[in-house]
Amino acid sequence: MTATTTQPPVHHHEEQDYSVGQAIANWLKGQYALYILVALLLVATITKGSVFWSPTNLTNLLLQMSIIGVVVLAELIVVLTGGIDISVGSALGLAAVVSAGLFGGPSVLLALVVAVLIGGIVGAVNGWLVAFRGLEPFIVTLGMLALARGLVYAYGNGIPIIPKAAPSFAKLGQTTILGIPVLALIWLLMVALISFLLYRTVWGRRVYAIGSNKEAARSSGIPVRATLWSVYILAGLLVGLGGWMFLCRFASGTSTAGNLLELEAIAAVVIGGARLSGGYGKVFGAVVGTIIFAVIANLLSLLNVSTFLQDAFRGALILVAVTLATVQFSRRRKTDSPQPAAK
Repeated sequence: MTATTTQPPVHHHEEQDYSVGQAIANWLKGQYALYILVALLLVATITKGSVFWSPTNLTNLLLQMSIIGVVVLAELIVVLTGGIDISVGSALGLAAVVSAGLFGGPSVLLALVVAVLIGGIVGAVNGWLVAFRGLEPFIVTLGMLALARGLVYAYGNGIPIIPKAAPSFAKLGQTTILGIPVLALIWLLMVALISFLLYRTVWGRRVYAIGSNKEAARSSGIPVRATLWSVYILAGLLVGLGGWMFLCRFASGTSTAGNLLELEAIAAVVIGGARLSGGYGKVFGAVVGTIIFAVIANLLSLLNVSTFLQDAFRGALILVAVTLATVQFSRRRKTDSPQPAAK
């Protein structure tokens, strides 16, 4: 008689738990931005805990990050295609001052339409030059930065433009629902919208494909030019919305509105893990990057740090973000590269 060996039962749930745990561990390895945010919150708690976590300061923090938040989303979708838009700050300023001054700014709704329209026009021009004329995104948006900022100064002559419905704008800017400012809710709604478009639609897959390899995307039948144009138009619409939100928060359109905002937007996208060469980036990372820069600005103000040093801190953070992102992408490249077969 031959002895029969019994195989131990295979527990599929254990394999599933292991795979889920491994996926979570791999995800956490690349979340440098999340670790930076946690460290910042710890520093804020230790240094200015009672003030930082007060309802008033948290409301102010949400208002601060909501405006830059929609601009970061605009920058993200452009970066995913392998492009860049350095005109977002100036376009936001143009949308803010024109919506405040056109027809005297009689209503909040009209201002919203005007601001979004202005942003859409700027995005459409940028996108047309990039997609259909083949110009470099950096050069195109650099020219638009100068053009839009010049129009901002010319339109307002350097004087803040206060709309007729300024009290209505101010009221909306300070309104909260369940303790959350309306402007922050608008930002979160845009986060959900962009997440849906990128992860659940054909358009989103096309955006990632173009950023990964434009020629391969074109060969596979993707309408590269039309998709690129739509990306810049959507980015412009988001920036225009940001200009209207700026107007709601401050109840006036100033010539410095959105000044240097493009730097923070690009930095937030990079620190959130997006690759400037395109094809890789997540909405979650962009949101974390947005929160990081808002927390830094808020904390430095609470600590009474001078404006010049605040700029130095932001610059240092950008360098750290780029360094960490480089390490992250090199590790991913090594992991994804095929291993040599064992002899």
